[in-house]
Amino acid sequence: MEIASPIEVELKLALATEYLTILLSHPILAAAPHLEQHLSNTYFDTPTDDLANARVAVRLRQAGDVIVQTVKTAGQGGGGMSSRQEWEWQVPSLHIDQQALSELPPFQGRLGAAITHLTPTLNTDFTRRGWKIEWQESLIEMVLDEGEIVTGGAQVPICELELELKMGQPEALWSLALHLAEQVPLRPSDTSKAARGNSLAAKRWPLPTATTAMEWLHRATVALDAYHDSGQHEHLRVAQQALSQLAIHPQLDDDLRPVAQQLPKELSAHGLPSAAYGHAALMLAHRLASQTALR
Repeated sequence: MEIASPIEVELKLALATEYLTILLSHPILAAAPHLEQHLSNTYFDTPTDDLANARVAVRLRQAGDVIVQTVKTAGQGGGGMSSRQEWEWQVPSLHIDQQALSELPPFQGRLGAAITHLTPTLNTDFTRRGWKIEWQESLIEMVLDEGEIVTGGAQVPICELELELKMGQPEALWSLALHLAEQVPLRPSDTSKAARGNSLAAKRWPLPTATTAMEWLHRATVALDAYHDSGQHEHLRVAQQALSQLAIHPQLDDDLRPVAQQLPKELSAHGLPSAAYGHAALMLAHRLASQTALR
């Protein structure tokens, strides 16, 4: 058995279903061949949510006759960009490979005791369209996922675009996302499918605290994710407040402040972004991430 363990570097962008036609007619996607497949995914956790609390996800994914087991750690980043450890390998059936799990770093120590107690907690079933895009001397896998997250009697839709770096520099991800956002109303998303499902099951959407400018943008992004899944207007109010705090943050220079001030104006009353919102949010996230890396 071979277990692949790369560092996954990706940008996640959410969009409303009514904007799919605009996205799919974009010259970059329209001109490139794509693959389409249906993916059935089952996530596992203990009855006491040990994996969710440790921000680790264990998943079985079936595509046709192929079943792959995956382990992911929490993403580090914000503004849609994340990097995280990921391990995946093919398994013969829809049963957790407990022995292989026990050998992985996340399950060394206390979390190892959870392995024998793992049971299915949620499902994500979606159609995935994928493109391989050569952009600025980098290779980027772009995937569009449409489907739903189901846990217990609750469900929420999936409609998101992911840009994953396969070869090259992360700068190319930002550049491609900004190019798409010039025409398509996209918005950064910082919440994984597993985290969305866990919050839906618990009927609780925790939000991160914020001090720095990047943290305020992250808080606004997660609050928007929570609003669209929960329908609770409190989360939209928090997102708007976080964007207002971001706009006056002392870390912003004279170039970025007008960009931040634009964001609250580009969200509709229902939390839907204009194309200008997505472009401005991505520009801010890119610049703030670059400034953080230089410190």
